[in-house]
Amino acid sequence: MITSSMLVVSVPGDTMRHAVGDVPTGVELIVWNLSDAAPRDRIDIVVPPYMGGPSPLARLAGVETRLVQSQSIGYDGVADHLPAGHVFANAATVHETSTAELALALILAAQRGIPDFVRAAERGQWAPARHASLADRTVLLVGYGGVGAAIAARLRPFEVDIVRVASRARDDETGHVHGADELPALLPKADIVVVGVPLTDATRHLVDDAFLTAMRDGALLVNIARGPVADTEALVAHATSGRLRLALDVTDPEPLPHGHPLFSLPNVLVSPHVGGASTAMMPRMGRLLRRQIDHLLAGEEPENVVLRH
Repeated sequence: MITSSMLVVSVPGDTMRHAVGDVPTGVELIVWNLSDAAPRDRIDIVVPPYMGGPSPLARLAGVETRLVQSQSIGYDGVADHLPAGHVFANAATVHETSTAELALALILAAQRGIPDFVRAAERGQWAPARHASLADRTVLLVGYGGVGAAIAARLRPFEVDIVRVASRARDDETGHVHGADELPALLPKADIVVVGVPLTDATRHLVDDAFLTAMRDGALLVNIARGPVADTEALVAHATSGRLRLALDVTDPEPLPHGHPLFSLPNVLVSPHVGGASTAMMPRMGRLLRRQIDHLLAGEEPENVVLRH
């Protein structure tokens, strides 16, 4: 049982320390990046590094905590490495805006032929071409959590027809959200399919050969979820045939090895898992951590808890 009145918070580096700013009286902020043994037997809030996967969480064995605050929205693999007795929160509210921006950038680049223009310019060629608009397209959002809602909000001014899919059907203030069981009927109607589901046993290889086959010829698949949500062999097969276009911020494996076919196909646009990697991240992460500190100081439950291990 934690009894000290001092709230101890560890952050992985000085960048986050600066983002958090001045902390209230009674809070001690220390730096620990989980690369070595814990500096204390008790740390009330632990913020692990952003990169490097969940394996460093094993260093929390023997450390008494009240909250492990991730810097990521996804938490696949965490349960395999987080020792028993810890509460884990994800970083909802931190990455939605940046990820939605990137999703929109990938869609616009693929629709308007930006990669083709860049490649032509590198060859010193003037290569005008007419490409499909984003306006008047049907966009199917597969996964409608915080990121999906942020993407939808940014798509609406582009005069598109947005179709939303979540794990279960429901209605909200903007209309109907379809259930995942309706995907086979919805995929053939979409010009653009954006995949933004969490990686779980149920969603691993959700985007498989059957999923891609159901998409209409010339459609664009955008994956800003996790690489293993899609079957890479199926992606390569459908893109190599030229039937579908791909815009991928995540792949399986990551990073893609040198010479992988997804790099060289002209109808595939790859970004290196940078959905959350923008200047918006650290200020928002600092604000989230400040809120979590305030919650614990007030004796309140922390926000964004996704796992009690």
